[in-house]
Amino acid sequence: MILSKAKVGQTFHIIRVEGKEKVRKFLFTLGCFEGEEITLISILAGNYVVNIKDSRYAIDEGMAKSIIIEG
Repeated sequence: MILSKAKVGQTFHIIRVEGKEKVRKFLFTLGCFEGEEITLISILAGNYVVNIKDSRYAIDEGMAKSIIIEG
């Protein structure tokens, strides 16, 4: 399942990150990689607010579609 289909407030484990190299590298710098937990906090104006390693980030829908989660 992709992150953009997840319900707000749920925590998931990341299976893999897909997409272009630039997007994958950016998400990796946020701590978004295989095996890590990610929580979808909210969706505001097309941005997905996520919690990764006790930090909150806002990513766009394209990046949210690049994150494959268990589900």
